[in-house]
Amino acid sequence: MSVLSQTALLTELEPVVEKNLDRHLSLAKEWFPHEYVPWSDGRTFDGPLGGEAWSEADSTLPEAARTALIVNLLTEDNLPSYHHEIASLFGRDGAWGTWVHRWTAEEGRHGTAIRDYLTVSRAVDPVALERARMVHMSAGYRNVHDDEVLHSLAYVSFQELATRISHRNTGRATGDPVCEALLSRVAADENLHMVFYRNLLAAAFELAPDQAMRAVADVLADFQMPGVGIDGFARKSVAIALAGIYDLRQHRDEVVVPVLRQWNLFEVTGLTGDGEAAREQIAAHLDMLETQAARFEERRAARAARLARTP
Repeated sequence: MSVLSQTALLTELEPVVEKNLDRHLSLAKEWFPHEYVPWSDGRTFDGPLGGEAWSEADSTLPEAARTALIVNLLTEDNLPSYHHEIASLFGRDGAWGTWVHRWTAEEGRHGTAIRDYLTVSRAVDPVALERARMVHMSAGYRNVHDDEVLHSLAYVSFQELATRISHRNTGRATGDPVCEALLSRVAADENLHMVFYRNLLAAAFELAPDQAMRAVADVLADFQMPGVGIDGFARKSVAIALAGIYDLRQHRDEVVVPVLRQWNLFEVTGLTGDGEAAREQIAAHLDMLETQAARFEERRAARAARLARTP
């Protein structure tokens, strides 16, 4: 089976983009960030306006939920880099370009709404948050598969669903109905984005099954969330996982497996040698994730038992 060039893939998939863009626009709900922020709870901070400095006592949110909110927001903050990556790969014209700009506009609401909520509710130190934003955005973001259409589609199919679950679980972990409503709204956007990309890769499996299978195998092998460049990301990720907000079990069972099932990946036909090898790698990866998730759950349970025994 011949290998399609990146240009050919973009051209062949454009009708699918157009169809799914129409679907997306018919399902996407208009919403306004300002409606999800408790503005009347806010008060002036210290600085030029002479307000009150932030203190740890201002926040009523659990520490793990605050950590997850910061990671989620800093990830959303890097939107200019993400836009550059997908616009450079998919282009700015035709249905691809229309999608790129629509996706960017929808994602832009997320950072605005979360930052406004955190600032008004005094949930986090605004000075530390701004410094972290400057550091993270100054580093930028680079997709390791930035010149490969199918690899990029595979990555965002998993990443958008992972982001949706992270937002949804973070909202629940806060114990704040206002925050939960906001992050549920953000998660709904992320779910529609996931479906868009997932449908495109489903079409690619029919168009170029070997290339699509290889893309999925490669992406799963080195998958990392886009916030990996955040200062202290590893430590923050452990805290988030220990709190059950996003861990290996959720990654495997609620992200990877459902997306693979939607593609009927283990029933795909028309594969040649490399495609079959890639599918075997995916199966082995699922087994590895199962082992890692089980071990983490055991360690987390043991840690919880130790903490329960500690006065």
